[in-house]
Amino acid sequence: MDRTELITELQSLLTRVDELGDRVRRLSEENRSLRQQQEQLVGERSALLAKNEQARTRVEAMIARLKSLEQHT
Repeated sequence: MDRTELITELQSLLTRVDELGDRVRRLSEENRSLRQQQEQLVGERSALLAKNEQARTRVEAMIARLKSLEQHT
């Protein structure tokens, strides 16, 4: 392999390394973004579960009051 071929191959390798570096950066950013979305969704799910539990408790209390009223009539 002569000097020109070696330089050409090295340039090709450098280009490939740069492309791989860009890909790693893009994937890291995408991964960070997905982790943020996951955290947000977990928080939203938790809030919805809490609201659901509050609604269930209120409905059960209303049912108990209605049964109590029904027994007193």
